[in-house]
Amino acid sequence: MTASPAWSLQTAIYETLSGSSGLTDMLGGIRIYDDPPQSAAFPFVTIGESSVVDWSTGTEDGAEHLVTLHVWSRAGGKKQGHEIVEAIRALLHDRALMLDGHVLVNLRYQFSETRQDPDGESYHGIVRYRAVTEPAAAIAA
Repeated sequence: MTASPAWSLQTAIYETLSGSSGLTDMLGGIRIYDDPPQSAAFPFVTIGESSVVDWSTGTEDGAEHLVTLHVWSRAGGKKQGHEIVEAIRALLHDRALMLDGHVLVNLRYQFSETRQDPDGESYHGIVRYRAVTEPAAAIAA
C-alpha cells in the first residue's frame, strides 16, 4: 500500500532536516519532532499543521500541501529562532525531495515569522511551505 502523499512529504522533510549537520548542530542534536516529548530540550523543531487539497487536472491526479514547521527557542530574544528558520528555509525551498510513492512537483517557501510565545519564556518561529505532489505511477505512465 502506498503511503499518503502528506505522510510521504512529512517523512521526506524530516529526513532532510534531521540529515543536516548544520541544523542539528544549531539544535544540539536531532530535535525535530512530530509530537515532542514533554521534556524536550530547547531549541527544537516540530512538524506542525498540514493541509492537503485536491490539485488534480482533467488528466492528472495531484495534491497541494501546506506544511507548517514550528521552531521553539528559549535563548532569550528572537535571534536563535530567526537563524533556525533561515537554516530550514535554505534546506527546503525549491529542493527536490524523494517521496515514497509520490513525486514532488515543487516545494516553495511561503512565509515565516518569529515572536515571543505567550508563556513569556519561549520564542516561537513559524515557517510555512507549499508543495505539489503527484502519484509516482502518474509520472511513470
